[in-house]
Amino acid sequence: MRNQQSGFTLVEIAIVLVIIGLLLGGVLKGQELINSAKVKNMANDFRNVPLFIYGYQDKYKRLPGDDSSATTRFGAAAKNGDGKGSIDGAWDSVALTDESVFFWQHVRFANLAPGSTDFSVIANASLPTNAEGGKVGIQMTPPIKGMTGTYYVCSQSIPYKLAEQLDITLDDGNGATGTMRAQVGAATDDQKEGVAYAAANATYTVCMAF
Repeated sequence: MRNQQSGFTLVEIAIVLVIIGLLLGGVLKGQELINSAKVKNMANDFRNVPLFIYGYQDKYKRLPGDDSSATTRFGAAAKNGDGKGSIDGAWDSVALTDESVFFWQHVRFANLAPGSTDFSVIANASLPTNAEGGKVGIQMTPPIKGMTGTYYVCSQSIPYKLAEQLDITLDDGNGATGTMRAQVGAATDDQKEGVAYAAANATYTVCMAF
């Protein structure tokens, strides 16, 4: 007795292909929405720092991080700056002697930014990170050659596409020009120029002057 085997009809195959297409489209759209949300979050990291500085200055007539009266103002747990009118230290510092680290404690004590005010050890400090888990920080010397401004905010370990989209959102879309510059990797070199977003598999550190 001969077994009869029936295959898929063209209609059934077409239906399966349509379903697969819809599923793939949904996944891609979902990833696009996730990436857009990350870029928006990162853009807010940059936009918020000037608000922290001006809000603190308006409130206490001091520069956060540099405030030499922080202990008097907030208690013994606060770290005092030297009061010389600048935020000393690198944006990616984790040293509990640098004003670029004290900056985050001061703005948190002032209720301008969320986060722990316990800076007794760096593990408790919970220094801010971006949506990709990279460090966010501030310094007052140009982190990348050619940048000009008063304050510089940097955010590290940002994938190529997100870095480019972030630059488009806040500047000119080119990591080698404008007020926002980029370098490949997790750190910056103030002796090197910014680079265009060309390495698709790389992560970038992006810095903005204001």
